[in-house]
Amino acid sequence: MNLGADWREYDVAPLPRVLDAALGVFAEKGFHGTSIRDIAGRAGLSVPGLYHHYRSKQDILMDLVLTVMGELLSRSRAAVESGADDPVARLDALVESLLRFHMFRRDQAFVASSEIRSLLPENRAAYVALRDEQQQMLEDLITAGEVHGAFATPSPKEAARAVSTLCVGVASWFREDGPQTPDEVVARYLVMVHGLLGNR
Repeated sequence: MNLGADWREYDVAPLPRVLDAALGVFAEKGFHGTSIRDIAGRAGLSVPGLYHHYRSKQDILMDLVLTVMGELLSRSRAAVESGADDPVARLDALVESLLRFHMFRRDQAFVASSEIRSLLPENRAAYVALRDEQQQMLEDLITAGEVHGAFATPSPKEAARAVSTLCVGVASWFREDGPQTPDEVVARYLVMVHGLLGNR
């Protein structure tokens, strides 16, 4: 996915119908509470028709979480690149991207984070590697900001973890028809992030 300047823009999630169906059922029932028949019915397929696309429910979950992480990382990279050579602008853009993803892709974020426990070990390792790549982007930018003299945090790793937790938490309460617009949420959270990082 090549987003360029469009990393702030969100339409309906571009998921194939099997993954879209699985996302809905996993969000409602959880991985272990969902049957192949549930997914097939939601996708408008027969069970044999679903098996034509995927060998197992585990394969569906893995494809789904990799697709979710692929979109998140693509948006994150595009956001960072939009910040030119200024580490603070890059960090602000990355935080904004994380916030918007967790506002507009709530079900995806919820399923990907909560169902990591349901992935087989080799699949979990692949997913965690992508999650770690995302986290490293935050940590690297916080470290760069500290070197640049913009931030004063003595613990970039812990600070990055705290910032990530703030962004992920938005998915639990934000509603598009709620009292705060996405732009207002971004503005308020950037103030909190800068306070956390000890701006100089």
